[in-house]
Amino acid sequence: MRNPVRSPALVVLAVALSAVLSAARTADEPVQYRVSFPAPEHHYAQVEVTFSGVPPAPLEARMSRSSPGRYAVHEFAKNVFDLQAFDGAGRELKTTRPHASQWNVAGHDGTVRIVYKVFGNRVDGTYLAVDASHAHMNMPATLMWARGFDLRPVRLAFIVPPGRSWKAATQLFPTGDPFSFTAPNLQYLMDSPTELSDHAVRTFAVRNPDGREFTIRIALHHDADASAVDAYAAATEKIVRESAAVFGEYPSYDTGTYTFLGDYLPWGGGDGMEHRNSTVVASTTSLSSAGGLRAVLKTVAHEFFHGWNVERIRPRSLEPFSFEDANVSGELWLAEGFTQYYGALIVARAGLAPGEEGSGLVSPALEIINAPGRRFRSAVEMSQMAPFTDAATAIDETNFSNTFISYYSYGAALAIALDLSLRDRSDSRITLDHFMLAMWLEYGKPGGAAPGFVARPYTLQDARNRLAEVSGDAAFAADFFDRYVEGRAVPDYARLFSRAGLILRKRHPGAAWAGTLDSAPPTAREAADVAAGDPPPAEAAPDGVVIPALVAWGSPAFDAGLEAADVITAVDGRRTASIEQWRDVIRTHKPGETIAVAFSRQGAPGRTTLVLGEDPSLEVITVESTGRPLTREQSAFRAAWLGSRLR
Repeated sequence: MRNPVRSPALVVLAVALSAVLSAARTADEPVQYRVSFPAPEHHYAQVEVTFSGVPPAPLEARMSRSSPGRYAVHEFAKNVFDLQAFDGAGRELKTTRPHASQWNVAGHDGTVRIVYKVFGNRVDGTYLAVDASHAHMNMPATLMWARGFDLRPVRLAFIVPPGRSWKAATQLFPTGDPFSFTAPNLQYLMDSPTELSDHAVRTFAVRNPDGREFTIRIALHHDADASAVDAYAAATEKIVRESAAVFGEYPSYDTGTYTFLGDYLPWGGGDGMEHRNSTVVASTTSLSSAGGLRAVLKTVAHEFFHGWNVERIRPRSLEPFSFEDANVSGELWLAEGFTQYYGALIVARAGLAPGEEGSGLVSPALEIINAPGRRFRSAVEMSQMAPFTDAATAIDETNFSNTFISYYSYGAALAIALDLSLRDRSDSRITLDHFMLAMWLEYGKPGGAAPGFVARPYTLQDARNRLAEVSGDAAFAADFFDRYVEGRAVPDYARLFSRAGLILRKRHPGAAWAGTLDSAPPTAREAADVAAGDPPPAEAAPDGVVIPALVAWGSPAFDAGLEAADVITAVDGRRTASIEQWRDVIRTHKPGETIAVAFSRQGAPGRTTLVLGEDPSLEVITVESTGRPLTREQSAFRAAWLGSRLR
């Protein structure tokens, strides 16, 4: 029988249909990982990843350059070594390196298996840490992935070293095997840190108004005794329930469980990093040490609050998260800064910060009032600096001490201003809680098409609109955003604090001030939690006093032309060989008076005159600490602000 002649159009259609059917078949083939630890004492993991149904073109395998919750580039490929690639028959394939973070694999048979080792010895929310006691895995620092496979499901198997009593704690989806897990897609996989160790576990149940129940799991790798773990779990439960009271419900945790991955060991690291259904919380503080528990609770509260704010109430600038470049967002003042505020507020509402009476919440406001950075950048612009400041490193010097304020502290300062402003306007009937609830209902609760994705990320204009709705005053919302969020003005904190019986005042009124010659400014992250205090002494030089850091922009010393590394040799004609001598001279003067300063710069002598200002450092104290009683109105306002929301 003669074969019928097929038209070119039918041939093309058949080929296209075959390709569609083939793609449909392979789209469900999972990416498979096998992660083992042949010699954990040497701080490396061995990873095998298999990609099936690979199109004929070369596979483009990548290590991430950034990590969820981290906004700077971290170049995880630097720790990959001993890489090999094979096809489905086990034949070794040649790899090429078109990019520092990419390996191309050609000549495959539709299957590519890549085997490599990756070093890691840093316990925090960003990196990989492997040692004899545990494997602490942030997935972008551990797992290679491939372009075009973003929506493929994933299967992971962890191989525990022989003789270790390790178990797994993770937000990955469990299977019948305690060391095998799944993830629905790349976004969820990269957002799923995992702890393998002989950790302590505590759990408790929470319930939403619709009756759905979730498990909160606490997995602690620690050196404390059981009673300290129990105390930590009890405090965490208070934080969890108090946080949910802001929103009236818990997020819909995809696996039905939310996990705290805690590493509290003196030889560990320190960090907090949010994830969709879990968080990494790490500190070198032992939970058994004096004050150890209280020292870690604000981080616990901050990261748990992120389960709503940023993991689900997410700015459009971060959705979806890019693993190939820095993630730039102008909304981190809200995503991170408001969460910073709520971390401290939730701890207070849960009764875990006795004696602070609101004063522990105000340090971010103290920082921004006099910070020179406000001359140059707004809260939005500070947020956009995250790729250069969020645990980013560089060998060249920056002037960030003069031009940058952490979006954590800037945002927290705006959060307390907005909260107290809303309360002030409404006798506490409308608060920042109402704004966060409105953001949740509009942008967070709707969910996404799949775990790891957010369907309705918000914009800066969206946040403006929600504030207008909640406050019932569009002019107020516009003014707040125009002046304080996108502008560089400072709220009237003195008046706002006074409603709660807090007094904002100068720390050293009438004292002469030359500028921060004897202190190094705090880093961006330190500044989020550190109030103004006594600075460390400047470095003493054989022939004078070295200015150790950039002089604050606009300070008397700055206007006099002094700068970092200058050596102060004489003041008012008197030799100055120590910082104490410098301070003794300043104390004999008043603001507005002029002093002569002799200095050395790069070996050359110099002279200048400096007009002293008044010490601008501030403090906040409670009314009752001055011996005066709280008014009935102040007491009611403070109770409404700091009191528990649990009924």
